[in-house]
Amino acid sequence: MSKEKQHNGETGSSDAPQPTAPPRLKVVFHNEVSPKAGEQFGRSNVMSRPELEKIVVSVNMGRHLENNKLPAQVKDTVIATLTSITGQKPIVIRAKKSVSNFKVREEAETAAMVTLRRDRMWYFLDRLINLATPRIKDFRGLKTTGFDAAGNYSLGLNEQGVFPEIDMGKVNFTHGMNINLVFSGSNPEISRFVLGELGMPFAKPREAGAA
Repeated sequence: MSKEKQHNGETGSSDAPQPTAPPRLKVVFHNEVSPKAGEQFGRSNVMSRPELEKIVVSVNMGRHLENNKLPAQVKDTVIATLTSITGQKPIVIRAKKSVSNFKVREEAETAAMVTLRRDRMWYFLDRLINLATPRIKDFRGLKTTGFDAAGNYSLGLNEQGVFPEIDMGKVNFTHGMNINLVFSGSNPEISRFVLGELGMPFAKPREAGAA
């Protein structure tokens, strides 16, 4: 396995069988959303339209370090979570340098990460939109402030239990995660349009005069 794949979190897959049907959202994107985005934003050339390149799912474990070592139950739980919800085994990220303010030394295990591409990415996005977000407590929509200048979108989840694959009665502790959707050829307006068309449940703006 190449070092590039290891760096990107593409370290292999879980033993769980993968769906054989084409990802539903992938079909919707190419047949409906991409042409609509091209028309909406004046991009008639297919090659100039935005593409969702990858989804990066990561969990910060640095706060659980004890004497610069990560407790086994923390590491095992995080790896099991990411493997279950993505179908791909994560890599563990080590600190590149010591940070005295956070009591972190160089080479300490501080995070776990999975990089999803192609079909796995689309399957994960479908579950995130249609299964996980509706299970968020007091959910009122995702913030629209998570876009960067290139149109990449970031969101955070407070607990892994929003994914139906996770049985919270069998985990050692609760942890959140960061999810980054990386686009090419996009900007905040276009990415928001694309994700909205795919069903991403963004929070609706308040109506004028609403309390």
